[in-house]
Amino acid sequence: MRLRFPLYTKILLWFFLNLLVLGAVFYVVFKMQFRLGLDSLLAGRARDRIQAVSDVIAGELKDKPVSGWGDVLNNFGRAYQVQFFLFRLDGTQLAGEAITLPPEVATKVAERRGLGSGLGRGPPPGRGPRRALEGGGSEPHAEFLVRSERPTRYWIGVRLPLTDGSQTRPWPVTLLVLSDSIRGGGLFFDLTPWVIAGFGALIFSLLFWIPLVRDVTRSLSGMTRATEQLAEGRFDARVEDRRSDELGRLGQAINRMAARLSGFVTGQKRFLGDIAHELCSPLARIQVALGILEQRVGDKETASVQDVREEVQHMSNLVNELLSFSKAGLRQEIKLEVVNLVSLARRVVAREASDPQVVQIQIAENLQALAEPELIERALANLVRNAIRYAGSAGPITVAAVRHDDQVTVSVSDLGPGVPQETLEQIFDPFFRLESARSRETGGIGLGLAIVRTCVEACQGTVTARNRLPTGLQVDVHLCACP
Repeated sequence: MRLRFPLYTKILLWFFLNLLVLGAVFYVVFKMQFRLGLDSLLAGRARDRIQAVSDVIAGELKDKPVSGWGDVLNNFGRAYQVQFFLFRLDGTQLAGEAITLPPEVATKVAERRGLGSGLGRGPPPGRGPRRALEGGGSEPHAEFLVRSERPTRYWIGVRLPLTDGSQTRPWPVTLLVLSDSIRGGGLFFDLTPWVIAGFGALIFSLLFWIPLVRDVTRSLSGMTRATEQLAEGRFDARVEDRRSDELGRLGQAINRMAARLSGFVTGQKRFLGDIAHELCSPLARIQVALGILEQRVGDKETASVQDVREEVQHMSNLVNELLSFSKAGLRQEIKLEVVNLVSLARRVVAREASDPQVVQIQIAENLQALAEPELIERALANLVRNAIRYAGSAGPITVAAVRHDDQVTVSVSDLGPGVPQETLEQIFDPFFRLESARSRETGGIGLGLAIVRTCVEACQGTVTARNRLPTGLQVDVHLCACP
């Protein structure tokens, strides 16, 4: 059985898993750190800093009598916000504020019996002696780091070879550095490795979250594309609904909505087609009857019969548009063919324009596109008819076509008044009509441009409209170019 986790649960689980992994890594690091002991903190830059300070202190001390050593240590303590003390190996304090050493620190001081023992064996690689101490003794070295309890304090011991002036050779003493925190005024603890570790943890977290974020954004992108296609009337768009969380349920809802919308629209078009088809026969019989009646009535009634004939003809035209709209929308399997655009345009203009001079064709002789010939011819005929009807008296109408890479754009433009900018997206909707187009002479039922869009989309193309400057309307049909 497939488990279903809500999206917020997945995000929380992923978050805590990230924390768990980072916590485990830092635990291992600290475990290894303390397994090596606190002395391991004296490696690298921390050791260099401590030895540099100890070297300077040793240089100051050798130039002063023992009575002045305390002042030197106090000055350095204030500068680094720590405390400095000097002790002999037997535990006798030589300088610094009087203090009793914790047992663990006293033990560390007493067990260092020789110079250069412990962690600081010899100078760092590639570095010579900083300063020769009295009697030619070796330079100072960090020996140990100890943490004492109650209160918690941190101690660093550094071996210094010093003399009080009464001896001919240096005798070893231990310089103790005391701090209440592990940072030790910046001497004990180096933040650089931890900054690097934190940056590494940040990079790891980013990489850790990428799969989840990419999975969510990929699903959202698919849903966005599907809804955009649905908004354009492409009801065959579907979303992958393999997820089991909220996004999966949303995808399933989108798929069900697309299926129902497709059924509704197809049913509506089929209903319109059936109604239009059923109306064709009665209208044809009415026209025949009117023709017979016109022959039998006198001159006084002829005008009335003519009016009725015009009304019936108008009804017949509307029914034919309904039939064309429904047929264009119900064609499921469309086979695209190579269509010569200039030949197509000439046929349309010859049929639709009573005066061929009103329409200008600007299409190259060899320009071709992929489309269904009957549908694209019907779409172009509707565009030319629409332009002649609303803008034929304003100037020449232009039918042009150009190719851009793998796309051919066929445009029909006029010099008429255009349409309000806010209605450009609506003029392709079924039954949409502008207020100025509702007269019998110029207005239909608002299916002309809807048929254009249906035919073009059936040919896997798109259609757009825009107002020209200073006046006019241009409708662009975008089709696939021949390879």
